[in-house]
Amino acid sequence: MLKDAILGEEEFWAEVNIIGRIYHMNLVKLLGFCSDGTNRLLVSEFIENGSLDRHLFIGDTSKKVLGWTERFKIALGTARGLAYLHEECLEWVIHCDVKPENILLGNDFEPKIVDFGLAKLSKRGGIGSSISRIRGTRGYMAPEWASNLPITAKVDVFSYGIVLLEIVKGKRVSDWTMEEENESLDKMRLLVQMSNERHEIEESWVCYFVDLNLGHNFNKNQAKAMVEIALSCIDEDRNRRPSMNSVVEMLLAHEV
Repeated sequence: MLKDAILGEEEFWAEVNIIGRIYHMNLVKLLGFCSDGTNRLLVSEFIENGSLDRHLFIGDTSKKVLGWTERFKIALGTARGLAYLHEECLEWVIHCDVKPENILLGNDFEPKIVDFGLAKLSKRGGIGSSISRIRGTRGYMAPEWASNLPITAKVDVFSYGIVLLEIVKGKRVSDWTMEEENESLDKMRLLVQMSNERHEIEESWVCYFVDLNLGHNFNKNQAKAMVEIALSCIDEDRNRRPSMNSVVEMLLAHEV
């Protein structure tokens, strides 16, 4: 149910038509819609395993821990879906609210991004989109939302970086900006820099980042790469953030 759609009837139909023609294996498929006055509904396919947050932030130790193979698949599939929205589909789309709650998981844990589309269409070239009000979820929002800079696809790259760290750690990294904790993004960047200067992968370095519930059941090279990619995605200078296509390429280089 669309509670904040402020589009006129003609504009609403035009955008729904565009979204209905967007298809990618890592995007939830739109099956239909309803527009009756102020009542507007979008109907999408049913995704069996629900959203990523329900599997990643389990809290209850009796629940099954999301395995490393599944985590890497989710990271790669989500990156592919965003890369398609940003650069490959008929109309470029900025998601504006990338977070675990908007990443659904199928039976084989293939990720599908949901809640993309309305009023988020981006002009070719990326600059000058018609987005005029703040969108997104606190903790996942890029700094340019608060600095009156033009909104580009790099806001999604920032949000993806936060999600990628959460996939690795199995906890809410997005809360670090709101709570006093010993762990911080600055400390993470320092550890990565020190490791790169030594040109080696230290087990203690990698284990600091990875979900303790996994024990030693993870790929150290993949974990190191995912953390480095995530930190590049959340650079405060959006010009230094990679594109989502580049993120896909970097992840594929570490696919087993």
